[in-house]
Amino acid sequence: MEAIVVEGRSRLQGRVTVSGSKNAVLPIIAACLLTGDECYLEDIPRLADVDTMCGVIGEMGAQVYPDGVNNLHINAGSIAKMEPPYEYVRRMRASFLVMGPLLARFGRVKVSLPGGCAIGARPIDLHLKGMAALGASITVNKGNVEAAATGRLKGAQVYLDFPSVGATENIMMAAALAEGTTTIENAAGEPEIVDLANFINSLGGRVTGAGTRVIKIDGVKELHGSHHAVIPDRVEAGTFMIAAAATGGDVLVENVIPTHLKAVMAKLTETGAHLAEEEGGIRVQADLPLRAVDIKTMPYPGFPTDMQAQFMALLTTARGSSMVTETVFENRFMHVNELKRMGASIVIEGHCAVIKGKNKLTGAPVKATDLRAGAALIIAGLMAEGETSISCVQHIDRGYENLVAKLQALGAQIRREER
Repeated sequence: MEAIVVEGRSRLQGRVTVSGSKNAVLPIIAACLLTGDECYLEDIPRLADVDTMCGVIGEMGAQVYPDGVNNLHINAGSIAKMEPPYEYVRRMRASFLVMGPLLARFGRVKVSLPGGCAIGARPIDLHLKGMAALGASITVNKGNVEAAATGRLKGAQVYLDFPSVGATENIMMAAALAEGTTTIENAAGEPEIVDLANFINSLGGRVTGAGTRVIKIDGVKELHGSHHAVIPDRVEAGTFMIAAAATGGDVLVENVIPTHLKAVMAKLTETGAHLAEEEGGIRVQADLPLRAVDIKTMPYPGFPTDMQAQFMALLTTARGSSMVTETVFENRFMHVNELKRMGASIVIEGHCAVIKGKNKLTGAPVKATDLRAGAALIIAGLMAEGETSISCVQHIDRGYENLVAKLQALGAQIRREER
């Protein structure tokens, strides 16, 4: 079994370049199914989740082949199956995003109920509500969802009870080829939504309002190929920024879009870290100890749930008591017990975690329970005294490209090894 081993008390220093966004590229790969022409994608991170999504569309007949390290050619002109393979879908929730483009282009699709990180129930009811509003008939039977439409889907008004990112993306893709106009109200406004809208528009689609709570899609009869560069990964950028502050470091995080990170930057500044936008990136400097702060996860532009675990690791040694409130996923405190193994003082009260800052953490064997929990434990290991061994690293590989190598370049004593 492979593990990531961290020797603690590392002060990160130097510069690091952020990879393309995992959460942006997965729906964009799915959106390539909207056209039979070739799409060329740049700045694709080399991740397990990207491999899975490429496997999903490849098994259905799409041609997927790399061009260099971080670019992809995708041609979905020869799609033969309307059912992505179960062995892929059960691994990753984002596989469900093929429903919208397949239904829009071919009029039918069958998808297994999705899997992914065990961070709470992420229902697909909003996805299905959107497809039904566009005129699809929906059947759920024996763990599968089947959707079918007679002729083209029809534009409609869709109101989301919660601004779900996945549902917004799936409905946008389905509506891109629908007849008439679709309006999504209470839509998600994340930067990844904007990137998907820009990609659809580069195919010849007509999407407006992405990034706001109301998105309008004027359907077109067909879409063509495109050349598109994926946005930088704001979660990876935030993870390095938090790691720099947590270790009292001095790091320039390059290839970032500062407006995507305002909530994280504001909270880091509250802790006493110094942040400055420089040419090419954001520089993070900090002197320890940092100050305790309270955070509450919210849909974008609020504090991202994908940064909650990493920030909690930082707060374990901050001066004073902090409160972290999780409002997005009900089961996203699975990293707490692992942090407590390292000496953290954390008490969970419902959807809140109260953290009493301590002078130090102590290295220990811990387990990455999900993707962002794994990143949090690496940060904790960098802060701790002694050696931390993190197992279940396959979760980390799902969302961070070359994380160990990038941290090594910043001076961290970190390695992968068989245990």
